[in-house]
Amino acid sequence: MTDIDALSRKVGELLKKRGEQVATAESCTGGMISAALTDIAGSSDWFGYGFVTYSNQAKQDLLGVRVETLNEVGAVSEHTVREMADGALRRSGAHWALAVSGIAGPGGGSPDKPVGTVWFALAGTSGVSEVFVRRFDGDRAAVRRQTVEVALARLIDLLAAPLLV
Repeated sequence: MTDIDALSRKVGELLKKRGEQVATAESCTGGMISAALTDIAGSSDWFGYGFVTYSNQAKQDLLGVRVETLNEVGAVSEHTVREMADGALRRSGAHWALAVSGIAGPGGGSPDKPVGTVWFALAGTSGVSEVFVRRFDGDRAAVRRQTVEVALARLIDLLAAPLLV
């Protein structure tokens, strides 16, 4: 079993225990997070939506990311992933949304946003919201794999927190 398999199983266990669902909004990973989660038998109990919004147009059409956001700060930014997560949450009806947008390489980087830059956003109906950036080393496959691992690990951290009653 890989780390991603173990992380996906843990996400499923925690969501099932809480009676909640997660949705994903992915750009640079192209559906890898959704695939990892749906590799787990029984995932239909806690996973219903995966938005692969690789293009800016898809981000606008499927998630409601504002064209102004994309024009002003670009697809790989705090504001864009926040809008992606919020859009996935609204459109899926899930309790949690996880969004990623980054530059997996080998091209596409800039001095401000080098290859390996990935923004993450997690949003919850309880008002939990978190946005952070990571810079990964390695080739395209390594950047994408690390993105999936970090995204799932952070979601586990949030789901493992005590339920507020």
